[in-house]
Amino acid sequence: MAENSESSKYGDQMTHRKLVRDRIPEIIEANDQKHETRILEKDEHLELLKKKLLEESQEVVEATNRDETIKELADVSEVVRSIAESEGIGMDEINEVMEDRAEKRGRFKDGIFLERTWTEK
Repeated sequence: MAENSESSKYGDQMTHRKLVRDRIPEIIEANDQKHETRILEKDEHLELLKKKLLEESQEVVEATNRDETIKELADVSEVVRSIAESEGIGMDEINEVMEDRAEKRGRFKDGIFLERTWTEK
């Protein structure tokens, strides 16, 4: 999903080939630019949402300050919501399972790092 610059009879072009938010074409047009888009089939949309989740998660890892982290976490949350909607899963269902798992297995707030396990003989 690389971005490529090229010049052609249409002027400067950028090839993106990536899933974008729904209002991006509108924003591009507001900047007096043209665009080429297509609507994805359900299976391809879900596949690209999952790849987008990896991309956005990496951006959380790379965030260098609180504001960037908030923005990137919001992007991750938006992709999670879109995947859930695509799969017919409500956010309330996800939150319920998240709370159940937290109750049974704990959260990640204490920063526990498991080094190793063993069985005594």
